[in-house]
Amino acid sequence: MTNLELVLNMLAEATTTEISKENNPKTFADNKKIARKGGEIAGDTRKQIEAQTGKKIVSSQNAKVLKEDKNKIK
Repeated sequence: MTNLELVLNMLAEATTTEISKENNPKTFADNKKIARKGGEIAGDTRKQIEAQTGKKIVSSQNAKVLKEDKNKIK
């Protein structure tokens, strides 16, 4: 997972939390809608970054692979 992937994940979670605090969802369905909104915001942000940089943000690497690669460099 790259730094930008991590940041976008955090954005989705934080946004979902804030929307949830404002809307006080009562049911699972309400929570699901709010989670989708948070994800959409992060997704739109990802698309904008990709459009500006011309590079894909989502990678096939996970945090474990990145850590192993970093240790090999040392």
